[in-house]
Amino acid sequence: MKNIFLAFSIIFSIVFSSACVDKGANSTTTTGGEGSGDIKVGVYGDTSGATSSFGQSTKNGIQLAFEEINAAGGVNGRKLIMIFEDDQGRPEQAKTVVSKLINQDKVQALLGEVASTNSLAAAPVAQDAKIPMITPSSTNPKVTEVGDYISRVCFIDPFQGSVMARFSANTLKAKTAAIIGDVNSDYSKGLTAVFEQEFTKLGGQVVAKEAYTQTDPDFKGQLTKIRNLKPDVIYIPGYYGQVGIIAKQARELDMNMPLLGGDGWDSPDLWKLGGEALKNAFISNHYSADNPAPEIQNFVKAYQAKFSVAPDSLAALAYDAAKVLADAIRRAGGTDSAKLKDAINATKEFKGVTGSITLDASRNAVKPAVVLELSPAESKFTFKETIYPEGMSAPTNTNTNSSMNMNSMSGGNMNSNSMTGGNMNSNVSSGSNMSMNSNSANSSAMNANMR
Repeated sequence: MKNIFLAFSIIFSIVFSSACVDKGANSTTTTGGEGSGDIKVGVYGDTSGATSSFGQSTKNGIQLAFEEINAAGGVNGRKLIMIFEDDQGRPEQAKTVVSKLINQDKVQALLGEVASTNSLAAAPVAQDAKIPMITPSSTNPKVTEVGDYISRVCFIDPFQGSVMARFSANTLKAKTAAIIGDVNSDYSKGLTAVFEQEFTKLGGQVVAKEAYTQTDPDFKGQLTKIRNLKPDVIYIPGYYGQVGIIAKQARELDMNMPLLGGDGWDSPDLWKLGGEALKNAFISNHYSADNPAPEIQNFVKAYQAKFSVAPDSLAALAYDAAKVLADAIRRAGGTDSAKLKDAINATKEFKGVTGSITLDASRNAVKPAVVLELSPAESKFTFKETIYPEGMSAPTNTNTNSSMNMNSMSGGNMNSNSMTGGNMNSNVSSGSNMSMNSNSANSSAMNANMR
């Protein structure tokens, strides 16, 4: 009987200990909570897949921020430690690595992803575990709708798509536009919907919508259809890997109208793929490395010194996300999950390199966008103008934008519904009956992991 009781006691102790470990990963107070010791931050992104440039820039930006913070004494005397996982640019892998970061590595916060599709796959894991997650650069509105533990430091697609529609109509004086987008990408579909809605509202007409997938090697079929309609501009809300090829093939077809896009174009690899075909092209983005503001130039110099390359917007947003997290830990007095989540969500007028960051009630950053012109001869993006969301005006006491053309626009009431599904004939918005047409095969087999 004594032996039976002893065996039962041992089994009970093992089960009880295991339960305590599991609870520690998912409880309101994460491992390390309010105590001392290093603060473990999980970072996930693509460093080996189709969007590896995005993941590497993000990792670099966070690394630089953590090194600066730790060199200055850390956060409340505690060092920030990055634990990085490569999700290979695949949504299912993003979900797996975030589960691993939470349950095995016991991270106290998460930074990632770039691609909205990947963030949408991982965010429910973080929300269920009550681990705060800040995405530096996922712009699809659905990401933060997952729950109150999910936030972002970038603007969202309804604003970004509106920026380029307004730039097309007001600055370029375009009356007609064609769109060619990635039919499997939440990012691309969302921008397509908003651009069309805003451009139409401004009196323009979208004369064609064509589609592709990331596996397509050739786009001349779609481009020939567009060429025959002679649009004033072509909007390509896609990813740099396809954009470079689309630009080359468009110019080969004597299509010399302006090409427009979003922050998904921003990669050093774009210049290698597109070359001189990228002349007369413009994108919306989060910051300009040419901005003379001291805080931006200090960041650019530090990043170049460490990584031997100029920082793109992904690096800048990741740097800001890391700094926002550190500031929130400071204000929360530690890493208690609920307190940290509340501190992140209360972020107001944080001075980042991508602008002043204030999170709204939906935990989205309210901030301006810049329009950049592509200069392929120098492999750089050149500042064109700044466009502010409704209710936000240009700062009056700063040298940051003193020589910049700044416009204010209404971005707060835009319909943020993105197209859903992987089929080729999906409606772009609740108010549109137009469909995206594709000459590509196997479109449903490829998930485009885009912002």
